[in-house]
Amino acid sequence: MVNYSEIFNGQGMDYLTYRAMVDQLLLEGKTTGPDNSEAMLHYSKMNVQRMNRVDKTANLTEELTAVINGLKENYKFLVITEGWCGDAAQIIPVFNKIATASLGKIDLKFVLRDKNLPLIDAHLTNGGRAIPVLIVLNEAEDQVLATWAPRPQVLQELLKEWKKATTEMLVIAEKLHGWYAKDKTQSTQAELVDLLKPLCASC
Repeated sequence: MVNYSEIFNGQGMDYLTYRAMVDQLLLEGKTTGPDNSEAMLHYSKMNVQRMNRVDKTANLTEELTAVINGLKENYKFLVITEGWCGDAAQIIPVFNKIATASLGKIDLKFVLRDKNLPLIDAHLTNGGRAIPVLIVLNEAEDQVLATWAPRPQVLQELLKEWKKATTEMLVIAEKLHGWYAKDKTQSTQAELVDLLKPLCASC
């Protein structure tokens, strides 16, 4: 049984703390998780640039802003992530923008997947430990209201096709991040509208 409250309050980091941790680890020649290979360090460095770009360029849609403004109660967003994860880099800045726009209605915290295996194993995607995972909790942190992971459905389907065509991960990663650059967080935001609408009083 996962104790969400214990994880949220005991291990959860806010966005700036998470970002600072990733930066500090890179200065030490490390990334999050147990694998500090050159490849993983490269992914983490690229992901810092990606998060910076989304932070600066992404704007919440009118529809998502309306849902946030209409939230019935206060909620907790618990996000499972890692610094080396490319999908997380493209998506978690959006979670931060949502929490900021909520003006205190959403408390957002991040935890690392590989330090919380029972947590990720309670939220597998097709049997895999795919991240990021967004877990929406009630304010008391004793009830999971909704979950979303690990990327927009349209991209999930494209990824299946790309993996049929090649096993070359660099080629797949290039296609993946090219898609994110063109989409400009719109598909992610649209799915989050659908996720949060049941929690909105005026939607």
